[in-house]
Amino acid sequence: MWWQTILLSLREIRRNLMRSILTILGIVIGVAAVITMVTLGTGATESVTSEIESMGSNLIIMTPGQQEMQGGMRRTAEAFDYDDVVAIERNIEGLTAVAPMSQGSSQVIYGNQNRSVSVAGSTNGYMTCQNWVVAEGRAFTDSEIRAGSSVCILGSTVREKLFGRQDPIGSIIRLEDISFRVIGVFESKGAMGFGTQDQNDFVLVPIRVFQRRVSGNTNIFSIMFSVRNGVSVEKVKEDIKLLMRERRGIKEGMEDDFSITDMKEIVSRISTITGILTGVLAAIAGISLLVGGIGIMNIMLVSVTERTREIGIRLAIGALEQDVLKQFLIESMVLTSLGGVIGITLGISAAAAIAHFLNFSTVFSPGVIIIAFLFSAGVGVVFGFFPARKAARLDPIDALRHE
Repeated sequence: MWWQTILLSLREIRRNLMRSILTILGIVIGVAAVITMVTLGTGATESVTSEIESMGSNLIIMTPGQQEMQGGMRRTAEAFDYDDVVAIERNIEGLTAVAPMSQGSSQVIYGNQNRSVSVAGSTNGYMTCQNWVVAEGRAFTDSEIRAGSSVCILGSTVREKLFGRQDPIGSIIRLEDISFRVIGVFESKGAMGFGTQDQNDFVLVPIRVFQRRVSGNTNIFSIMFSVRNGVSVEKVKEDIKLLMRERRGIKEGMEDDFSITDMKEIVSRISTITGILTGVLAAIAGISLLVGGIGIMNIMLVSVTERTREIGIRLAIGALEQDVLKQFLIESMVLTSLGGVIGITLGISAAAAIAHFLNFSTVFSPGVIIIAFLFSAGVGVVFGFFPARKAARLDPIDALRHE
Protein backbone atom coordinates (compact mmCIF):
# COMPACT_ATOMS: atom_id res chain seq x y z
CA MET A 1 0.00 0.00 0.00
CA TRP A 2 2.82 2.37 0.88
CA TRP A 3 4.61 1.59 -2.37
CA GLN A 4 1.49 2.30 -4.42
CA THR A 5 1.01 5.57 -2.59
CA ILE A 6 4.62 6.56 -3.31
CA LEU A 7 4.24 5.71 -7.02
CA LEU A 8 1.02 7.72 -7.18
CA SER A 9 2.75 10.69 -5.54
CA LEU A 10 5.68 10.48 -7.94
CA ARG A 11 3.29 10.37 -10.89
CA GLU A 12 1.61 13.58 -9.73
CA ILE A 13 4.97 15.29 -9.26
CA ARG A 14 6.10 14.27 -12.75
CA ARG A 15 2.81 15.41 -14.28
CA ASN A 16 3.46 18.94 -12.98
CA LEU A 17 7.23 18.90 -13.35
CA MET A 18 7.85 22.64 -13.82
CA ARG A 19 5.65 23.53 -10.86
CA SER A 20 7.41 20.89 -8.77
CA ILE A 21 10.82 22.36 -9.64
CA LEU A 22 9.70 25.86 -8.71
CA THR A 23 8.15 24.49 -5.52
CA ILE A 24 11.41 22.99 -4.24
CA LEU A 25 13.57 25.96 -5.26
CA GLY A 26 13.37 27.53 -1.81
CA ILE A 27 14.38 24.24 -0.17
CA VAL A 28 17.28 23.82 -2.61
CA ILE A 29 18.58 27.33 -1.92
CA GLY A 30 18.12 26.98 1.84
CA VAL A 31 19.91 23.65 2.16
CA ALA A 32 22.70 24.72 -0.20
CA ALA A 33 23.20 27.97 1.69
CA VAL A 34 23.33 26.28 5.10
CA ILE A 35 25.83 23.63 3.98
CA THR A 36 27.98 26.21 2.17
CA MET A 37 28.08 28.56 5.16
CA VAL A 38 28.82 25.85 7.73
CA THR A 39 31.44 24.18 5.54
CA LEU A 40 33.21 27.45 4.76
CA GLY A 41 33.06 28.52 8.41
CA THR A 42 34.54 25.25 9.59
CA GLY A 43 37.20 25.33 6.88
CA ALA A 44 38.08 28.94 7.68
CA THR A 45 38.46 28.12 11.37
CA GLU A 46 40.71 25.15 10.62
CA SER A 47 42.82 27.11 8.14
CA VAL A 48 43.38 30.03 10.50
CA THR A 49 44.11 27.65 13.39
CA SER A 50 46.60 25.74 11.25
CA GLU A 51 48.32 28.95 10.15
CA ILE A 52 48.66 30.17 13.72
CA GLU A 53 49.87 26.82 15.00
CA SER A 54 52.49 26.76 12.22
CA MET A 55 54.01 29.76 13.99
CA GLY A 56 54.61 27.60 17.05
CA SER A 57 52.18 26.20 19.60
CA ASN A 58 54.41 27.41 22.48
CA LEU A 59 54.77 30.91 21.08
CA ILE A 60 54.18 34.00 23.24
CA ILE A 61 54.03 37.50 21.79
CA MET A 62 54.43 40.69 23.81
CA THR A 63 53.44 44.07 22.37
CA PRO A 64 53.09 47.58 23.81
CA GLY A 65 49.56 48.29 25.00
CA GLN A 66 47.64 51.44 25.83
CA GLN A 67 48.83 53.97 28.39
CA GLU A 68 46.38 56.19 30.25
CA MET A 69 47.29 59.87 30.28
CA GLN A 70 45.97 62.79 32.32
CA GLY A 71 42.36 63.64 31.56
CA GLY A 72 41.50 60.03 30.76
CA MET A 73 43.14 60.12 27.32
CA ARG A 74 44.93 56.99 26.15
CA ARG A 75 47.82 56.48 23.76
CA THR A 76 50.07 53.67 22.61
CA ALA A 77 52.64 52.95 25.29
CA GLU A 78 56.39 53.32 24.84
CA ALA A 79 58.00 50.67 22.62
CA PHE A 80 60.45 48.10 24.00
CA ASP A 81 64.22 48.31 23.57
CA TYR A 82 67.03 45.79 23.27
CA ASP A 83 67.82 46.00 26.99
CA ASP A 84 64.38 44.50 27.65
CA VAL A 85 65.31 41.54 25.44
CA VAL A 86 68.60 41.02 27.28
CA ALA A 87 66.87 41.24 30.67
CA ILE A 88 64.30 38.63 29.68
CA GLU A 89 66.97 36.27 28.33
CA ARG A 90 68.89 36.52 31.61
CA ASN A 91 66.03 36.35 34.09
CA ILE A 92 63.22 34.22 32.62
CA GLU A 93 63.58 30.44 32.75
CA GLY A 94 61.89 27.95 30.44
CA LEU A 95 62.51 29.79 27.15
CA THR A 96 64.16 28.22 24.12
CA ALA A 97 64.31 31.49 22.16
CA VAL A 98 63.65 35.22 22.51
CA ALA A 99 63.18 37.26 19.35
CA PRO A 100 62.90 41.07 19.24
CA MET A 101 60.87 42.20 16.26
CA SER A 102 60.78 45.42 14.26
CA GLN A 103 59.12 45.52 10.89
CA GLY A 104 58.59 47.81 7.93
CA SER A 105 58.33 47.76 4.17
CA SER A 106 60.92 48.61 1.57
CA GLN A 107 61.68 48.39 -2.13
CA VAL A 108 64.07 45.49 -2.74
CA ILE A 109 66.25 45.80 -5.85
CA TYR A 110 68.48 43.33 -7.66
CA GLY A 111 69.72 44.08 -11.16
CA ASN A 112 66.72 45.23 -13.18
CA GLN A 113 64.26 43.52 -10.80
CA ASN A 114 62.55 45.34 -7.97
CA ARG A 115 59.49 44.84 -5.76
CA SER A 116 57.96 46.07 -2.53
CA VAL A 117 58.49 43.63 0.34
CA SER A 118 58.12 43.39 4.09
CA VAL A 119 61.41 43.77 5.95
CA ALA A 120 61.78 42.24 9.41
CA GLY A 121 64.59 43.02 11.82
CA SER A 122 65.27 40.31 14.39
CA THR A 123 67.71 37.61 15.52
CA ASN A 124 68.05 33.87 14.95
CA GLY A 125 65.45 33.47 17.68
CA TYR A 126 62.89 34.65 15.12
CA MET A 127 63.38 31.44 13.17
CA THR A 128 62.84 29.29 16.26
CA CYS A 129 59.75 31.20 17.38
CA GLN A 130 58.14 31.26 13.94
CA ASN A 131 59.24 27.79 12.83
CA TRP A 132 61.23 29.09 9.86
CA VAL A 133 63.79 26.75 8.30
CA VAL A 134 66.79 27.97 6.28
CA ALA A 135 66.65 25.86 3.11
CA GLU A 136 69.68 27.40 1.38
CA GLY A 137 72.72 29.08 2.87
CA ARG A 138 72.88 29.76 6.60
CA ALA A 139 71.46 31.76 9.52
CA PHE A 140 73.08 34.84 11.09
CA THR A 141 76.26 34.45 13.12
CA ASP A 142 76.47 35.94 16.63
CA SER A 143 79.00 38.51 15.43
CA GLU A 144 76.66 39.59 12.57
CA ILE A 145 73.83 40.12 15.03
CA ARG A 146 75.99 42.04 17.53
CA ALA A 147 77.61 44.22 14.90
CA GLY A 148 74.45 44.73 12.85
CA SER A 149 76.09 43.49 9.66
CA SER A 150 74.39 44.21 6.33
CA VAL A 151 73.38 40.61 5.61
CA CYS A 152 69.94 39.19 4.95
CA ILE A 153 67.90 36.00 4.52
CA LEU A 154 65.23 35.94 1.81
CA GLY A 155 61.75 34.51 1.86
CA SER A 156 61.17 32.02 -0.96
CA THR A 157 58.91 34.39 -2.91
CA VAL A 158 61.54 37.15 -2.92
CA ARG A 159 64.16 34.65 -4.00
CA GLU A 160 61.97 33.45 -6.88
CA LYS A 161 60.96 36.92 -8.08
CA LEU A 162 64.46 38.40 -7.96
CA PHE A 163 66.70 35.48 -8.88
CA GLY A 164 64.55 32.86 -10.62
CA ARG A 165 66.72 29.75 -10.97
CA GLN A 166 69.93 31.63 -10.18
CA ASP A 167 71.71 30.87 -6.87
CA PRO A 168 71.21 33.97 -4.69
CA ILE A 169 73.76 33.12 -1.98
CA GLY A 170 76.48 35.78 -1.89
CA SER A 171 74.59 38.18 -4.14
CA ILE A 172 74.14 41.83 -3.20
CA ILE A 173 70.63 43.29 -3.10
CA ARG A 174 69.50 46.76 -2.12
CA LEU A 175 66.74 47.72 0.28
CA GLU A 176 66.07 51.22 -1.00
CA ASP A 177 69.66 52.58 -1.08
CA ILE A 178 71.18 50.17 1.48
CA SER A 179 73.18 47.18 0.21
CA PHE A 180 72.76 43.75 1.83
CA ARG A 181 74.54 40.49 1.12
CA VAL A 182 72.26 37.43 0.80
CA ILE A 183 73.40 34.63 3.11
CA GLY A 184 70.33 32.37 3.09
CA VAL A 185 66.86 31.52 1.80
CA PHE A 186 63.95 30.29 3.90
CA GLU A 187 61.96 27.18 3.15
CA SER A 188 58.57 28.06 1.69
CA LYS A 189 55.45 28.20 3.87
CA GLY A 190 51.85 28.34 2.75
CA ALA A 191 49.98 31.60 2.20
CA MET A 192 48.18 33.26 5.09
CA GLY A 193 44.83 35.05 5.26
CA PHE A 194 43.00 32.63 2.88
CA GLY A 195 45.58 33.09 0.17
CA THR A 196 45.56 36.91 0.29
CA GLN A 197 48.88 37.31 2.12
CA ASP A 198 52.10 35.61 1.07
CA GLN A 199 54.14 35.12 4.23
CA ASN A 200 57.17 34.12 2.11
CA ASP A 201 57.39 37.61 0.61
CA PHE A 202 59.77 39.15 3.14
CA VAL A 203 63.43 39.80 3.95
CA LEU A 204 64.96 39.17 7.38
CA VAL A 205 67.90 41.29 8.53
CA PRO A 206 69.71 41.57 11.90
CA ILE A 207 67.77 43.74 14.36
CA ARG A 208 70.62 46.21 14.91
CA VAL A 209 71.13 47.01 11.23
CA PHE A 210 67.36 47.39 10.84
CA GLN A 211 67.29 49.90 13.70
CA ARG A 212 70.38 51.78 12.54
CA ARG A 213 69.85 51.93 8.79
CA VAL A 214 66.20 51.05 8.00
CA SER A 215 63.96 52.42 10.77
CA GLY A 216 66.41 54.97 12.18
CA ASN A 217 65.43 54.31 15.82
CA THR A 218 65.97 51.72 18.54
CA ASN A 219 62.30 50.85 19.02
CA ILE A 220 61.23 47.23 19.23
CA PHE A 221 57.51 46.86 18.60
CA SER A 222 57.09 43.25 19.68
CA ILE A 223 59.05 40.49 21.36
CA MET A 224 58.39 36.81 20.69
CA PHE A 225 59.20 33.95 23.05
CA SER A 226 59.32 30.22 22.41
CA VAL A 227 58.55 28.23 25.56
CA ARG A 228 60.35 24.95 26.15
CA ASN A 229 58.15 21.83 25.94
CA GLY A 230 56.88 20.77 29.35
CA VAL A 231 57.15 24.26 30.82
CA SER A 232 53.94 26.05 31.87
CA VAL A 233 53.16 28.80 29.36
CA GLU A 234 51.04 30.58 31.97
CA LYS A 235 53.91 30.66 34.46
CA VAL A 236 56.31 32.03 31.86
CA LYS A 237 53.76 34.72 30.93
CA GLU A 238 53.39 35.69 34.58
CA ASP A 239 57.19 35.84 35.08
CA ILE A 240 57.60 38.05 32.02
CA LYS A 241 54.75 40.27 33.20
CA LEU A 242 56.33 40.82 36.62
CA LEU A 243 59.74 41.57 35.11
CA MET A 244 58.35 44.04 32.57
CA ARG A 245 56.22 45.83 35.17
CA GLU A 246 59.39 46.34 37.20
CA ARG A 247 61.42 47.52 34.19
CA ARG A 248 58.70 49.91 32.99
CA GLY A 249 58.11 51.37 36.45
CA ILE A 250 54.48 50.29 36.74
CA LYS A 251 53.39 50.63 40.35
CA GLU A 252 51.08 48.28 42.19
CA GLY A 253 47.44 48.95 41.32
CA MET A 254 48.30 50.43 37.92
CA GLU A 255 47.36 48.52 34.78
CA ASP A 256 49.94 47.08 32.40
CA ASP A 257 50.98 49.21 29.43
CA PHE A 258 51.86 46.08 27.45
CA SER A 259 50.03 42.90 26.50
CA ILE A 260 51.21 39.30 26.50
CA THR A 261 49.36 36.76 24.34
CA ASP A 262 50.05 33.10 23.61
CA MET A 263 49.04 31.16 20.51
CA LYS A 264 46.50 28.94 22.31
CA GLU A 265 44.67 32.04 23.46
CA ILE A 266 44.63 33.46 19.94
CA VAL A 267 43.40 30.16 18.47
CA SER A 268 40.64 29.99 21.09
CA ARG A 269 39.49 33.53 20.34
CA ILE A 270 39.46 32.99 16.59
CA SER A 271 37.61 29.67 16.91
CA THR A 272 34.96 31.33 19.08
CA ILE A 273 34.51 34.26 16.70
CA THR A 274 34.33 32.14 13.55
CA GLY A 275 31.99 29.69 15.29
CA ILE A 276 29.57 32.50 16.17
CA LEU A 277 29.76 33.97 12.66
CA THR A 278 29.17 30.54 11.11
CA GLY A 279 26.15 29.97 13.34
CA VAL A 280 24.67 33.37 12.52
CA LEU A 281 25.19 32.91 8.77
CA ALA A 282 23.74 29.40 8.89
CA ALA A 283 20.70 30.69 10.79
CA ILE A 284 20.16 33.45 8.22
CA ALA A 285 20.51 30.92 5.40
CA GLY A 286 18.08 28.63 7.22
CA ILE A 287 15.36 31.27 6.92
CA SER A 288 15.08 30.37 3.24
CA LEU A 289 14.13 26.84 4.35
CA LEU A 290 11.18 28.34 6.21
CA VAL A 291 10.25 30.40 3.16
CA GLY A 292 10.55 27.28 1.00
CA GLY A 293 8.28 25.38 3.39
CA ILE A 294 5.61 28.08 3.14
CA GLY A 295 5.89 27.91 -0.64
CA ILE A 296 5.38 24.16 -0.55
CA MET A 297 2.28 24.54 1.63
CA ASN A 298 0.81 27.06 -0.79
CA ILE A 299 1.47 24.86 -3.82
CA MET A 300 0.03 21.80 -2.07
CA LEU A 301 -3.12 23.77 -1.22
CA VAL A 302 -3.42 24.72 -4.89
CA SER A 303 -2.90 21.06 -5.78
CA VAL A 304 -5.71 20.01 -3.42
CA THR A 305 -8.05 22.52 -5.07
CA GLU A 306 -7.12 21.32 -8.56
CA ARG A 307 -7.57 17.66 -7.66
CA THR A 308 -10.72 17.96 -5.57
CA ARG A 309 -12.80 15.91 -8.00
CA GLU A 310 -10.10 13.21 -8.18
CA ILE A 311 -9.99 13.06 -4.39
CA GLY A 312 -13.77 12.78 -4.29
CA ILE A 313 -13.68 9.81 -6.67
CA ARG A 314 -11.03 8.04 -4.56
CA LEU A 315 -13.02 8.58 -1.39
CA ALA A 316 -16.25 7.50 -3.09
CA ILE A 317 -14.82 4.16 -4.24
CA GLY A 318 -13.53 3.24 -0.83
CA ALA A 319 -10.27 5.08 -0.18
CA LEU A 320 -9.81 5.97 3.47
CA GLU A 321 -8.99 9.43 4.78
CA GLN A 322 -5.60 8.17 5.90
CA ASP A 323 -4.82 7.01 2.35
CA VAL A 324 -5.43 10.47 0.95
CA LEU A 325 -3.52 12.02 3.87
CA LYS A 326 -0.55 9.71 3.21
CA GLN A 327 -0.56 10.49 -0.49
CA PHE A 328 -0.31 14.25 -0.04
CA LEU A 329 2.19 13.97 2.80
CA ILE A 330 4.38 11.69 0.71
CA GLU A 331 4.18 14.10 -2.23
CA SER A 332 5.32 16.92 0.05
CA MET A 333 8.11 14.83 1.59
CA VAL A 334 9.35 13.62 -1.79
CA LEU A 335 9.50 17.20 -3.05
CA THR A 336 11.40 18.49 -0.03
CA SER A 337 13.70 15.44 0.14
CA LEU A 338 14.54 15.86 -3.55
CA GLY A 339 15.18 19.55 -2.88
CA GLY A 340 17.40 18.52 0.04
CA VAL A 341 19.49 16.19 -2.13
CA ILE A 342 19.92 18.82 -4.84
CA GLY A 343 20.70 21.47 -2.21
CA ILE A 344 23.32 19.25 -0.57
CA THR A 345 24.99 18.66 -3.93
CA LEU A 346 25.01 22.35 -4.78
CA GLY A 347 26.16 23.31 -1.27
CA ILE A 348 29.11 20.93 -1.33
CA SER A 349 30.10 22.04 -4.82
CA ALA A 350 29.81 25.74 -3.96
CA ALA A 351 31.79 25.33 -0.73
CA ALA A 352 34.55 23.41 -2.53
CA ALA A 353 34.76 26.03 -5.29
CA ILE A 354 34.85 29.01 -2.92
CA ALA A 355 37.39 27.31 -0.64
CA HIS A 356 39.60 26.55 -3.65
CA PHE A 357 39.34 30.18 -4.78
CA LEU A 358 40.22 31.49 -1.31
CA ASN A 359 42.95 28.85 -0.93
CA PHE A 360 41.90 27.23 2.34
CA SER A 361 40.88 23.73 3.31
CA THR A 362 37.34 22.39 2.90
CA VAL A 363 35.99 20.54 5.92
CA PHE A 364 32.72 18.72 5.23
CA SER A 365 30.70 17.69 8.26
CA PRO A 366 28.60 14.53 7.68
CA GLY A 367 26.50 15.52 10.68
CA VAL A 368 25.55 18.87 9.14
CA ILE A 369 24.71 17.22 5.81
CA ILE A 370 22.48 14.62 7.49
CA ILE A 371 20.77 17.27 9.64
CA ALA A 372 20.17 19.47 6.58
CA PHE A 373 18.58 16.55 4.71
CA LEU A 374 16.40 15.50 7.65
CA PHE A 375 15.37 19.11 8.19
CA SER A 376 14.33 19.46 4.55
CA ALA A 377 12.30 16.24 4.79
CA GLY A 378 10.79 17.49 8.06
CA VAL A 379 9.73 20.70 6.31
CA GLY A 380 7.73 18.52 3.93
CA VAL A 381 5.92 16.86 6.83
CA VAL A 382 5.23 20.08 8.75
CA PHE A 383 4.13 22.24 5.84
CA GLY A 384 2.49 19.42 3.92
CA PHE A 385 0.30 18.27 6.80
CA PHE A 386 -2.32 21.03 6.60
CA PRO A 387 -2.98 20.64 2.85
CA ALA A 388 -2.97 16.82 3.27
CA ARG A 389 -5.46 16.99 6.12
CA LYS A 390 -7.67 19.34 4.13
CA ALA A 391 -7.65 16.86 1.22
CA ALA A 392 -8.37 13.89 3.46
CA ARG A 393 -11.36 15.60 5.13
CA LEU A 394 -13.12 16.54 1.91
CA ASP A 395 -16.71 15.37 1.70
CA PRO A 396 -16.94 12.90 -1.22
CA ILE A 397 -20.27 14.31 -2.41
CA ASP A 398 -19.07 17.93 -2.37
CA ALA A 399 -15.79 16.90 -3.97
CA LEU A 400 -17.58 15.13 -6.85
CA ARG A 401 -19.70 18.22 -7.48
CA HIS A 402 -16.56 20.40 -7.68
CA GLU A 403 -15.90 21.83 -11.16
